[in-house]
Parts: sequence; C-alpha cells; structure tokens
Amino acid sequence: MEVLASYASRVTRHGSRVTGQKYKMFAISLFRHLAISLFLLASSPLLSQTDSKPLLVAFENSYLMEAKADYSRAIRTLKDIYQENSYEINLRLGWLNYLAGLHLESTNYYQKAIKLKPYALEPKFGFVLPAAVLGNWSQVILQYQEILKIDPQNTLANYRMGSIYYNKLDYISAEKYLEKVVNLYPFDYDANLLYGWTNLKLGKLREAKVLFNKVLLNKPKDTSALEGLSLIK
Repeated sequence: MEVLASYASRVTRHGSRVTGQKYKMFAISLFRHLAISLFLLASSPLLSQTDSKPLLVAFENSYLMEAKADYSRAIRTLKDIYQENSYEINLRLGWLNYLAGLHLESTNYYQKAIKLKPYALEPKFGFVLPAAVLGNWSQVILQYQEILKIDPQNTLANYRMGSIYYNKLDYISAEKYLEKVVNLYPFDYDANLLYGWTNLKLGKLREAKVLFNKVLLNKPKDTSALEGLSLIK
C-alpha cells in the first residue's frame, strides 16, 4: 500500500494544518491563540488606540479577502501595515502566501515568526506546508524534530514523522513515531492503519493483524485494512 504524507483535510486560517477528528481541538486552540495575541497586541501600552485600529481592520479585511480566495489583496492589506517585529503579521503572511502559491515567500515569513517566537508550534507547523511543496524535506523533518523537542507527545508531529519515514521505506524509524500516536489514541483510524502497514513491512504479522482488525472496528470494510489482512498468511 502506498501511504502518502498527508497534509490534511482540516486547515486553520493561520497556517497550521491538521488531519482527522482527533485534531479538532488543535485547530481550535490555534484560533484562540491568535485571537488572544491580537487582543493583547491591541491593548498593549506600546500602541495607541489610533495605532491598533488599522492593525485590527487590516486583519479583518485579510480574512474577508481570504474567504473570497483573493489572496493577493489579502496579502497587500497586511503589507500596508507590515511590522517586522510582529509575530502575528508574519504568521498570517506566511499562511496567505502559501495559499497564493508563493511558497518561498511563505517560508520566509514563517521563519521570521519562528525567530520571534522560538517556542511557538504554529509557525513551525505552518512552515512545513510550503517547504513540503518545495520538496525541502530536510527542513520539514527539522521543523517536526523541533516541535517534538518542545512537545514530545505532539500527536500530529509524531504521525507526520511516521508517515514521512514510511514513505522513505525506513520502517524502523516510522514505527517509533507511530507507536507513540497509537499509545495516545488507541482507537484512531489513521494511526492504526499506518502502524499496521509499518508492522507488516517489518514482518511483525501478529501485531499487524491486530491493528488491521482494530481499523475495521473503526471503519468496517476498509479496503486498505482488508488488503493488509489478505497479505498475512
């Protein structure tokens, strides 16, 4: 079975992607984080009311333009009030440039956000999106490793690392990351399926059989799980 490193069905408008139902809370937390950041920025004594209003208006307009898929105008709206030391603006421009297909520019803005907030996860998750499109897999892996240094139990980073190593045919490395995800989410469809295939590739047939059958409990008649079971003699 060919397993692709998925960059997902769920996307937050601030540049981080998530896959599957288990990551819904992750997306919500990112939204809340940015909302709080903007509130603190607007209420900062370093900004007067007249200074903060254009910033808030620019962000609001950028969301309106994004909803219309007018990414160029959304980007221009924020560039008009651009501040080099603004984490929020750089993060948002990273995402909008990614949507616009300007992947190199996107990575540059995400790198600025990472530099401004070294322990923040969202710009690192954002960075891997354009980096993957550019085929810069060494940088993708590096960012996931940095995420896992900060948050070793991060399910999304562990799953994606497992997926990357699976596609590299490095099943031993993939197993290490996927085992952690399955321990955290024992009934998760995606993790059990990929972990099942990883065990199958490693010749751990009993473990693979258990995992594929667990997938079928989650999603009856799943074709990939049935295919895996058919290969176990």
